[in-house]
Formats: sequence, C-alpha cells, structure tokens
Amino acid sequence: MLRTVYDPEIPVDIYSLGLVYRIDLADSGELTVDMTLTAPNCPMADFILEDVRMKLESIEGVTAVNVNIVFEPEWNQDMMSEEAKLELGLL
Repeated sequence: MLRTVYDPEIPVDIYSLGLVYRIDLADSGELTVDMTLTAPNCPMADFILEDVRMKLESIEGVTAVNVNIVFEPEWNQDMMSEEAKLELGLL
C-alpha cells in the first residue's frame, strides 16, 4: 500500500525512495510506521502523512495507524531502490 503514496514533487513512491524505515503490525491490528522525509522542511509533509494514514487505515484487519516521522538516520539517495534511481536518472 505504501507503494501507492507519492511525494507530489517526485515521481517515485515513498517506499522505493527509501523513506520508510520500519513497519510493525501488532496482533491487535495496530500498525506503526517509522518514516522520514527527503528534507526536514518538506512542504508536502502534511499531504504525504495524511495519504499514508488513509491508505494504511483502508487495509483489512488494521485497527489503528501510527505514523512517526523520524530524522535518524538522515535520508540520502543511497537509500533509494535501484528502480527509483533509474526513474530519477541517477544511474
């Protein structure tokens, strides 16, 4: 589901960009995601977070969604998938 969330300024999904650091699903159905942004002052942060929350809440069996924005480790282009690097012309 996270592969359907895009930063509107980048034509690659947040998962392929390497912005998702941790996904934890508890037996109770509570889903916790640790993720970052490409920059701490990302102007689209609220939009991205709401999109993540809405899409994860739509998954059957998920009872609650907690999205934590973290900045450690600091994101860099090396965290991107090979496909994302190709899409953005970095390879």
